[in-house]
Amino acid sequence: MAKFSTLFVFSALAIQVIALPYYRSLAGLSERELEGILPRLNVVTPPPPPPGPSNHTCVKLVNDAAHPFMTLQDGDIRGPCPGLNTLASHGYLPRNGIATPAQIINAVQDGFSMDNGFAILLAYATILVDGNPLTNLMSIGGKSPLTGMDPPQPAIVGGLDTHAVFEGDTSMTRADSFFGDNHSFNQTLFDQFANFSNQFGDGNYNLTAAEEYRFFRIQQSIAENPQFSFISPRFFTAYFESAFPLVFFVDGRQADGQLSMENATSFFRDMQFPDDFHRADGSKTADLVNNAATAIFSAHPMQPGGNNGTVNSYTFDPNSANLTEGCKLYTDFVNNVVVPLYPTPQGALKVNLNANLGFLFSAFPNCTQVFPYGQRGGTGWPFVSVIMDFCVGRIKC
Repeated sequence: MAKFSTLFVFSALAIQVIALPYYRSLAGLSERELEGILPRLNVVTPPPPPPGPSNHTCVKLVNDAAHPFMTLQDGDIRGPCPGLNTLASHGYLPRNGIATPAQIINAVQDGFSMDNGFAILLAYATILVDGNPLTNLMSIGGKSPLTGMDPPQPAIVGGLDTHAVFEGDTSMTRADSFFGDNHSFNQTLFDQFANFSNQFGDGNYNLTAAEEYRFFRIQQSIAENPQFSFISPRFFTAYFESAFPLVFFVDGRQADGQLSMENATSFFRDMQFPDDFHRADGSKTADLVNNAATAIFSAHPMQPGGNNGTVNSYTFDPNSANLTEGCKLYTDFVNNVVVPLYPTPQGALKVNLNANLGFLFSAFPNCTQVFPYGQRGGTGWPFVSVIMDFCVGRIKC
């Protein structure tokens, strides 16, 4: 009987390993599970991140004939980021929602004129936490079901749905994780977004509306979510999430920081570029986003923290980075987010994690690089020197 049970357990594990989607995050899997997965995956050496496009400073039509909107097909994945959802719906990203870091960088630059440094930060932080470092793929959100399981197994949260990193509490249009679905468009929250835009922006989402709605959502989560968490890195992404629409969802020919509710609905709900939409001037987007995020924070300053299991119990967390501590954000992300997900990587996984950590660091040129897995990958390839030769003098934040 014991022998039968052991065989059953290993058979079930084998089925589960085979059924894992090739883009699913490997974070948190045991060494035994990773050993079973590695031979079944096409391991890819991560290439260096692409630079900014040659026409990066141009206001340009992006809802063009080469990028038509298409409705979702069976199997297409969408998640909590309306910008990435929109890029996938128009073919700037693969329409199924599964992409490489390079595809994400090119898409956000080409579709929104996002600064190259921001694009690199987004792509490599995402692949490290939410993607598959061995296949160099990730999904932009949604759930990845385990197939072939008997009995059927619940879906695995995948892509940007990993909580408290990019997706997190106090989102403008997605519910807190405590309440269930944290990746789908929430009409009630969007109605709040529109109400604040009407009250403070004369019908548009502008800087004043962003300042007030960001603070309101934080207070709402404090009052309603006993598990509310608002520490780094989510502390950063929440303020930048509020700033992004002011820069990237406003037509580049307009560029006045006034987002109409019609266009906001197109991005947030419909995952679609408005008709005749032009991207912004890429030479300005980094400063505009930084300045807007700083203003939104400064209007109602908050310290990072969270509730302690009951509502209205918000407590300051002195260990979390705040908006003035970009280098601490970087070191905390590596040491407190990535390392617990991959405590003892070996072989190709260690090599690829080191490569992606190096690419991530290129977005923080004024900080000191940390090497949680040593300065060489598991096979001895000196990734760090390759990365630094590529990055020195090229990235500006």
